[in-house]
Amino acid sequence: MSASRRRTFWTNLLALGAVLAAAAAVVGKNAAAQDPASHFLNVSYDPTRELYRDVDAAFVADYAQRTGKRLDILQSHGGSSRQARAVIDGLPADVVTLAIRSDIDALVRRGLIDAGWQSRLPNGSLPYTSTIVFVVRKGNPKAIHDWPDLVQPGVSIVTPNPKTSGNGKLSFLAAWGAVLRAGGDESRARQFLAQLYQRVGVLDSGARGAATRFAEEKVGDVHLTWENEALREVADSRGELEIIYPRASIRAEPYVAWVDANVKRKHSQAEAKAYLEFLYGARGQELIATHGYRPIDPAVLAAHRDRFPSLDLFSVTALAGGWDQAEQKFFAEGAIFDQLQGGR
Repeated sequence: MSASRRRTFWTNLLALGAVLAAAAAVVGKNAAAQDPASHFLNVSYDPTRELYRDVDAAFVADYAQRTGKRLDILQSHGGSSRQARAVIDGLPADVVTLAIRSDIDALVRRGLIDAGWQSRLPNGSLPYTSTIVFVVRKGNPKAIHDWPDLVQPGVSIVTPNPKTSGNGKLSFLAAWGAVLRAGGDESRARQFLAQLYQRVGVLDSGARGAATRFAEEKVGDVHLTWENEALREVADSRGELEIIYPRASIRAEPYVAWVDANVKRKHSQAEAKAYLEFLYGARGQELIATHGYRPIDPAVLAAHRDRFPSLDLFSVTALAGGWDQAEQKFFAEGAIFDQLQGGR
């Protein structure tokens, strides 16, 4: 086993231990209660902490009112691909709310989620969308307005690792697609991405680590990040940061699913299904919009239109046949990202 795989193994093992310990604490606490609660685990990607904190509170209250049953919902967050690997390695997720489809498909290939999972919930199991935007320092001192500006002399970029992070993958693909959208070919896209990653100091494992590095540690001139994370960063910065919307970016599609193998074993499918269905209702869609994700309900999106400017959004299918093909082309061992890193 390589050093990298050993580190990943121990990281996932520690994450599993922490969640199991939390679950044991919940079970122990509730065993002594008059009205014991059921608990289950949502394994999600890095910047959804605030969204699911509020979704959990609203859903628990709604579910108790409708069924008389109390729930305790545990959350686990990290880089999306690392989270998928943790579930494969035994993290007992009841639901996964991951950044990209290929991370859920990895669970399907391992027999943890049933084939046809996308047909089980509305809109192909996609309750909201997002995109990749830029966050810059107050006054935009490096004059960054679109993708070509990222490779101007003296620009330092913060973005997470595409090997472990959905944000990282989407930022890479957004930059690649922007070159093609502007009339360039794949050779020009390679050149641009090589220049871009020469300006990245440290590739954090997830979106929140990159956000902390940029906003709190004040590293870098521009942060390539989820739209919702950008809105949060700017709101928390008290005027020290600004959002820049490029002309074109990728349409991010964070899918959701219950984990069949785990909910069958834990007898939690009804709760897991109800939890994910809550995301599509009026209250869930409103919370999604409030936290900076683009809701799929047209009425809710229209009510929050001032938060979500229109821009040219392209799909991963414009760059590859789909997520499986994109993973192999760009992010597999020895693929384009590794080739570009080898040239650093």
